Amino acid sequence: MSDKEKFIIKVDQVNHPYHYTTDPSGVEAIEITRHRNFNIGNAIKYLWRAGIKDESKHIEDLKKAIFYIQDEINRLEGKYDRRRNRNRKTP
Repeated sequence: MSDKEKFIIKVDQVNHPYHYTTDPSGVEAIEITRHRNFNIGNAIKYLWRAGIKDESKHIEDLKKAIFYIQDEINRLEGKYDRRRNRNRKTP
């Protein structure tokens, strides 16, 4: 192995992408999100990577986090309960 090869850092973009492993805590995003439901996990994921994966999409990532938080609020308020809305007429 040459001296140059010793200093090449390979990032595993599938299993450990950079934008999910750069938190100063040393914790990877999936270690947290796998213990949450879909909406909360996605909100955490987008907050975690905001401005890291693509600086030009910093605001977009924050808006995506808000989307998943709002979707979770809607779910908790029963807005997606099919049993509850079964007899409801659509406009």
